[in-house]
Amino acid sequence: MALTRRLKAPASLGAKLVLILTGVGVIGAVALTVMLATVIMPSFSRLERDAVDAHVARTQAVVHDVSAKVELAVRDYGDWTSSYDYMANPTRAFEKESFSTLAMVNLDVNAMAYVRPDRSIVIARWLDLEKQTDVPAMRARLTDAIGRLDFAKVLAASKEKNSTGFFLRLGDTLVAMGIAQVRRSDGSGDPRGYVLMARTVTAAQLSKLLELQVNLPLDNPVSEITKTPGATRTRIAVPIPGPDGRPVATATYTVPRDLSTLGTRMLVLAVVGSSILLAIVLLVLRRMIARLVLAPLKRVESHMGVVRASGTLGLLTDKRRDDEIGSLVTSFNSMLKQLKDLREQLEVQSFTLGRSESAVAVMHNVRNALNPISTVLSQGLGAGAPMDRALLDRALSELAGEEVPAVRRQKLVAFLAAAIESVEQERADRREQIGIGRQALHHVLEIIGQQQEAAHERPPLDACDITDIVAQNATIARYSGETSIAFTFPSKAHWVMANRVILSQVVGNLFANAAEAIAATGRGSGSISVTIRDKGDSTEVHIRDDGEGFDPSVAPTLFQRGFSTRAHKSGGLGLHWCANSMLTMEGKLELISDGKGTGAKAILTLGAAQLAQPSGIAA
Repeated sequence: MALTRRLKAPASLGAKLVLILTGVGVIGAVALTVMLATVIMPSFSRLERDAVDAHVARTQAVVHDVSAKVELAVRDYGDWTSSYDYMANPTRAFEKESFSTLAMVNLDVNAMAYVRPDRSIVIARWLDLEKQTDVPAMRARLTDAIGRLDFAKVLAASKEKNSTGFFLRLGDTLVAMGIAQVRRSDGSGDPRGYVLMARTVTAAQLSKLLELQVNLPLDNPVSEITKTPGATRTRIAVPIPGPDGRPVATATYTVPRDLSTLGTRMLVLAVVGSSILLAIVLLVLRRMIARLVLAPLKRVESHMGVVRASGTLGLLTDKRRDDEIGSLVTSFNSMLKQLKDLREQLEVQSFTLGRSESAVAVMHNVRNALNPISTVLSQGLGAGAPMDRALLDRALSELAGEEVPAVRRQKLVAFLAAAIESVEQERADRREQIGIGRQALHHVLEIIGQQQEAAHERPPLDACDITDIVAQNATIARYSGETSIAFTFPSKAHWVMANRVILSQVVGNLFANAAEAIAATGRGSGSISVTIRDKGDSTEVHIRDDGEGFDPSVAPTLFQRGFSTRAHKSGGLGLHWCANSMLTMEGKLELISDGKGTGAKAILTLGAAQLAQPSGIAA
């Protein structure tokens, strides 16, 4: 039953529209994406595999053509009567004509050699085709390779049996080599040896033939063809076979995955298209919900704004409706009635509680101020006479006699002088204690007087632009001293609930303190930056300076009466007054610093002013 209720269609019209239209858009988008992913993407992948296989086949064909070209050239020299005669009787004339630089350039080969059946070399030459100069080092490598090659075995493995082509590594150079038996032009006669030709193969040559950027690493050649797909390109490695069929080098290159990229783009296009479709569906949904649901809710919200701005808990008047909106209006009006009753009760309780807390605070302050008077009186009552009166009278009567010796008279005079000094000291102490008691009594009267003023006066709070107040006080503070101060503050208006005159005095006092802190650094210049942040029903004003700062440990005492962070300054009433003034405006003041030399930041928190104007409720 619980599952049935959970799957039951919602009763709300807006929820129905959201469910139906969103479901259609999501199903369409998912269907299109699945179709492309399961049908088109495999086709693109197969086409891409075919394209990679074509690149591999083309590479193998190019590699075979390179060796076949050398084999064709060497076969012409092998089946040639002049070569056959030369092997029987080597002559300079044949070498000058057939082994000339021009002949090798025309054949496009770097090396030529005639080798007897016992693999002894009749003649060998290696030519740099570009410079047309001999390269002895490469000729030595070629000679060494000839000594190691088994020509009979290599030819036996070929199709032609009398000629073959293969690749060979000579040091760090890859060559395409061709070998042919030396016979007459008609193919008759026993072979008298072998003719060999070689052509260097470079990555640049293969790149030109394949029209791709080819690398030709000779170390660790791969034994089989590898195809490694990446994110956007596929890496292909094709082995180049040697005389025994084993690879001697690898041709590697990458080809773009154009078909996979195209398939991916089509898939992305489908997703984007389905998203656009869903967006259109949701747009239609929004328009319908706006007309059927949001418009009535907007009226409720507008009325709530009026209530919040004006504070008047007036009821919402609208046409009676029997749907969810009508039920919402009825519940909202019932809530307003309850809130109105509760607010009246809260105001009475707040007044009573405030009066009680105020009386307790005043009595606490008066008691603290009377403590010095009690101490003075206790000390005065507990102190005895500074001198025994009887002893003093006896000293005076003895001093009045004429028969008192001079030494005795001198001691009596000193005793009387000390007694007089003691009396004077006691009188001075009593005068000082009475002064302290008078000051304490004056403090008591001042507390009572301030409480009487506070009981009868409270600053009115109105909407005021804190940005304008900051700008005015910044202009004054900028030219109020010898220190050059740069101010930065926002230009956008921010409205708060406060007493404009008192708030301006608070800001001006904080700017003055910041300027003094900058001047105390001795730099002669500084900066004060102001940022304003709206946080729901409150607004924070951050005033930051790069002055001397203060020790965070003294932060709790900054707002005490008479406290100052600078030793040369007396008073300390500014921050004390600022903090109390912020409290009377239902705000607060905080001071923050990371320590000496790091500057300080003052944070003013005030209630945000609601400037929404009451608007009529649509029927």
